[in-house]
Amino acid sequence: SLYMHFIIEHNRGHHRRVATMDDPASARYGESVHAFWLRSIAFGLRSAWRLEVERLLRKGTSPISLGNEVLVGLLLQLAFVVLIGVVFGGTVLLAFCLAALIGILLLETVNYIEHYGLQRRRNEHGGHVRVQHVHSWNSDHLLGRLTLFELTRHSDHHWNAARKYQVLRSHGDAPEMPLGYPGMMIVSLIPPLFRRMVHPRLQAMARVHDALELHP
Repeated sequence: SLYMHFIIEHNRGHHRRVATMDDPASARYGESVHAFWLRSIAFGLRSAWRLEVERLLRKGTSPISLGNEVLVGLLLQLAFVVLIGVVFGGTVLLAFCLAALIGILLLETVNYIEHYGLQRRRNEHGGHVRVQHVHSWNSDHLLGRLTLFELTRHSDHHWNAARKYQVLRSHGDAPEMPLGYPGMMIVSLIPPLFRRMVHPRLQAMARVHDALELHP
C-alpha cells in the first residue's frame, strides 16, 4: 500500500498518543471521514518522520541517512513504483497506485471508526490519563472477530498493547459500535447518518466515565 511509515507511527506514535488531539489517527468528535483521511495521511507521515529524526538524534546519527527507516521506506517504495512502470508499463503502474490508494483509505477508515470522538481527559499534572478500555470502539460481531483476528476487540488492544490479537478480551462497558466493521465503514461515508448512530452513544459514555471527554 506504499505506507511503510505506518509501522513506525502506529507503534511509537499512535499507541502513545491515542485518544488525544495530538494523535493523527484518532478521529475527532464531529470530524468527517473525508477530512480525517487528509489529516491522518499527511500528519501521520509527518509524525513518523519526526519520531525517526528524534530517535537518530538521540543516537548521534544524522537523520538524513540509511539509518532513517522512514527515508529507507520511501526510497524502497519509489524504486518499486519505478520498477513496475519500467517492466509492466503505465497502465499496470496506474492500477497498482490505485490499489495502493484504496488500501490506504481502507486502513484509515478503520482507524476512523476505531477511535472516533473518544478523547482522554487531562490529569492534574496537565498530561492525559492513561489509556483505558473506554478510549477505543469495540465490535463483538462474530464474523468480524474471525476474519480480523480479534482486531475488533480494539479496546483491549490499546489497554493491553502486549496482548496477542487472538486472545484479546471483550469489555462490557467499552464503547460498542452499532454495526460490525464493514457496516460502520460504509456508514462512515455518510457523515450525517454516522453521527446520528454514534453521537448518542458517545454522549452517554462521556456522562458515565470520568476518563473520557468530548471535543465538539
